[in-house]
Amino acid sequence: MSTEKDFLLYIEGLGVSFDGFKAVDGFNFYLNTNTVHVIIGPNGAGKTTVLDLICGKTKATDGSVKFKGSEIRGLKEHEIVRAGIGRKFQNPSIYENLTVLENLEISHPKGRGVFGCLVFQRTPDVVERIQSVAKDIGLQDRLDTEAGVLSHGQKQWLEIGMLLMQNPELLMLDEPVAGMSVREREETAQLIRKISKERSVIVIEHDMEFVKEIADRVTVMHLGKILAEGSMEHVQHDPKVIEVYIGH
Repeated sequence: MSTEKDFLLYIEGLGVSFDGFKAVDGFNFYLNTNTVHVIIGPNGAGKTTVLDLICGKTKATDGSVKFKGSEIRGLKEHEIVRAGIGRKFQNPSIYENLTVLENLEISHPKGRGVFGCLVFQRTPDVVERIQSVAKDIGLQDRLDTEAGVLSHGQKQWLEIGMLLMQNPELLMLDEPVAGMSVREREETAQLIRKISKERSVIVIEHDMEFVKEIADRVTVMHLGKILAEGSMEHVQHDPKVIEVYIGH
């Protein structure tokens, strides 16, 4: 029988109510290491709220969230980041007037905070980390480019790179391919597969073709609860999922 120590992220009975409305209700979720787990479902299903609860942006009213065996429900957002969880929101939050290199540099753990900024130096190990991440996200030739002139897809990759600079063990991405071209979507799928060789990734997504490309496991949500879970092959043939989601 599996226990919390067998999973990177172990969630039981997670819930939150807003003025009596249960946005997430009795959510159970078990994430393996080096896995891409995609959460899908219609608008209003509670998908983004689940990420908000995991990263501490929203405080849960019920349940337990354990990361590497330790309870993180109740920790502050920055404490959860330090524990090893990185979160990317739907819209890219990058510094458009800084270069790609500078965006990556200020995301390095040594450069964070007021004191960190004062004593931070571009040491060889920092430069090596920047170059390694830039190569992973396909921006190694754009290090001196101002972030504001990047394409929409490149801005999304830069923000993923900024999270990778912190070397999280869990990366959470909310609709990472929204607004991307077909080619950018393909390259993002490759990037996520590459990332998942060394860490786990939770993705919220509506693009079913993209989900098929990346998902090891899929959870389908509806009205704050889990409707189905399994491989993409399994959930897309589930009559309940077809009725409430794929059929529409």
